[in-house]
Amino acid sequence: MESLKQQWFGNIRGDILSGIVVALALIPEAIAFSIIAGVDPMVGLYASFCIAVIIAFVGGRPGMISAATGAMALVMVPLVKEYGLDYLLAATILTGIIQLLFGVFKIAKLMKYIPNAVMIGFVNSLAILIFMAQVPHFIGISTMTYIFVGITLILVYTLPRFIKVIPAPLIAIVTLTIVAIYSGFELKTIGDLGNISQTLPSFLLPNVPLNLETLQIIFPFSIALAIVGLVESLLTSQILDDMTATESDKNKEARGQGIANFVTGFFGGMAGCAMIGQSVINVKSGGRGRLSTLVAGLFLIFLIIVLGDLVVKIPMPVLVGIMIMVCIGTFDWNSFKYLVKAPRTDALVMLTTVIIVVYTHDLSKGVIAGVILSAVFFVVKISTLKVIEQDQRYIIEGQLFFASTDSFVDYFKKSTTLSDTIQIDFTNSRIWDDSGVGALFKVKDLLSERGLQVELIGLDSYSKKMIAQIDALSTH
Repeated sequence: MESLKQQWFGNIRGDILSGIVVALALIPEAIAFSIIAGVDPMVGLYASFCIAVIIAFVGGRPGMISAATGAMALVMVPLVKEYGLDYLLAATILTGIIQLLFGVFKIAKLMKYIPNAVMIGFVNSLAILIFMAQVPHFIGISTMTYIFVGITLILVYTLPRFIKVIPAPLIAIVTLTIVAIYSGFELKTIGDLGNISQTLPSFLLPNVPLNLETLQIIFPFSIALAIVGLVESLLTSQILDDMTATESDKNKEARGQGIANFVTGFFGGMAGCAMIGQSVINVKSGGRGRLSTLVAGLFLIFLIIVLGDLVVKIPMPVLVGIMIMVCIGTFDWNSFKYLVKAPRTDALVMLTTVIIVVYTHDLSKGVIAGVILSAVFFVVKISTLKVIEQDQRYIIEGQLFFASTDSFVDYFKKSTTLSDTIQIDFTNSRIWDDSGVGALFKVKDLLSERGLQVELIGLDSYSKKMIAQIDALSTH
């Protein structure tokens, strides 16, 4: 883990410039996610400001951007529609408490149970979702929109060859905004998405009854928000770890997300989490440290309060072009080779994850489905048990547990050995659970009824312990 000094001041120029780029890109997204959730655009903007600033200090992954997100906005829709904004703010506060508890109990340990195929599917589905979110902003609008998107892409990919001091996306935003303003071209702007109030967020208590009924209303939404937020945040953190070849504290990140959401709920903001798109923009623009996240949050509120009249004039095609760059950089293009060369089960897991995420627009559902499918395939694979007969010795190949007991028992039911004594060899096997022990006892009883003596050989210490424990229970 890097020192705090390195995390904050190891890349000052790069972090400041990248933070500015991220702040500019955050505005349309925050407004769009607010619209999805059915709340005022300022709710998303306040959330993005508060979460970014707080997570810069308490997060576990330097350089990762957290703010209002689409995945969480989708979860909020029914709550806002039926109960209103105050209940959403209360749910946001409770979400923070739940995430904080998850972090305290080291929820990040569960990351190791997410297979590589699910990770690839997660990354690719995010890239697809980010691209799909841009489509309404440039398809079928005007020829000039296509031109501005094209010019933006040319700038962000060619400028880094000549100018490395200033991030190419920042140059593209400033230059093309000036061109759009003074040329008079008819282009959609940030202002077309919603009104921006040039006011600071203020402390407030959600106007909801403090009783059990309120808890019953908000708890299902809060637990869903907490899980979706942590899944997206921890996976994004892992992706940035891989991109930057650094390690991060996942449990600290979970606690940090909880603290950020808890505080945000008291300042009129909706629950948020890590943003893969903005985080990639930050890293691609040269951001590495906590300072980049802090600058993104502070510059965002500066843009709202001081430069609000100018910000609303930024052309949407420019921001669309930058987000398309993010999609291209995020998508794992090697996954096409992966589909061909990887085992069919892994390829199916990856595709399933992508399809479910894209169809539902819910990252957590796709990841959970991918993990479950991987687990099923693993159980099917590991439950394959073979019995190899050598004279009066039966060699067990595979694991004996609840999923393989039927094949184990069936084999000996059909066995027609002529020997008085047989050996069952567990050198290449292990008994994992009480179902496995029960199957072994059943086989011994079955063979004993035929007048056969059974000798167990090759049992490891764990299998012997399992047999002794179950045998002790059966004798009482």
